[in-house]
Amino acid sequence: MNPWILGARPRTLPAAVVPVALGAAAAVGEAGPGGAPWWRAGLALVVSLALQVGVNYANDYSDGVRGTDEVRVGPARLVAGGLASAAAVKRAAFVAFGVAAVCGLVLALATTLWLVAVGALAILAGWFYTGGPRPYGYLGLGEVFVFVFFGLVATAGTTFVLLETITPTAWWAGCAAGSLACALLVVNNLRDIPTDSVVGKRTLAVRLGDARTRHFYVLLLVAAWLLVVVIAVSDRPAAAIGLVGVVAAAPAVRAVRSGAVGRDLIAVLGVTGRVQLVTGLLTALGIAVAG
Repeated sequence: MNPWILGARPRTLPAAVVPVALGAAAAVGEAGPGGAPWWRAGLALVVSLALQVGVNYANDYSDGVRGTDEVRVGPARLVAGGLASAAAVKRAAFVAFGVAAVCGLVLALATTLWLVAVGALAILAGWFYTGGPRPYGYLGLGEVFVFVFFGLVATAGTTFVLLETITPTAWWAGCAAGSLACALLVVNNLRDIPTDSVVGKRTLAVRLGDARTRHFYVLLLVAAWLLVVVIAVSDRPAAAIGLVGVVAAAPAVRAVRSGAVGRDLIAVLGVTGRVQLVTGLLTALGIAVAG
């Protein structure tokens, strides 16, 4: 695989796609007589994907120059693995953030300039996740960033740029998207507990410990499915189709609960990404059909 594609971490990209799909679906049937300007949903998707890729490259750069990725179980990293220079990876992160900023500015000009502030916060949060003198990802706060920006902000923000208001369904869907995105991060950090502990990277998984992190992973998935039920019961009954994700998650839940470690959790990471897509996209389809 091309090292730059590897560095973009394709398995994490569902975390960028799902909230935009849910936010767009929440706008179906809610627009006025003129309909929603759907081109904005396309730009919102570019913003979300560019932010995700930018965060991935930024993490690769920051962890690489700190030396925290020198011993790892997961896929090779660009800087730590010697696949690209630190300067090149840093530039790639800035390019991705720049794409997100330009597309976000277009959306802000079409709606409200308050989105500029939201976008700036998202980019800063993405950089300082593992960058800067006191990266908050090393303090166990990474899940907060993921839930807020790849859950609530991405979902409700997509609905807002389409309707210029936010519906209750968008908020519930944003919480579901955030829970799914956090599950992806948690299983990644579960795998890395041994190496992160050695280098002083105090992720939430390191703080919770192995056993409680496994329970937390399952809890996040259950929370996402309960939120799908809330959406179905309160407003969009067809959204219940998203519960097919329970079936898709069965192999990952079994592996985590049975104590899978190391490279066995790489496969769980892939399954969790598919669970995000199955749960998120089917829920979005159900929301749109019922809209």
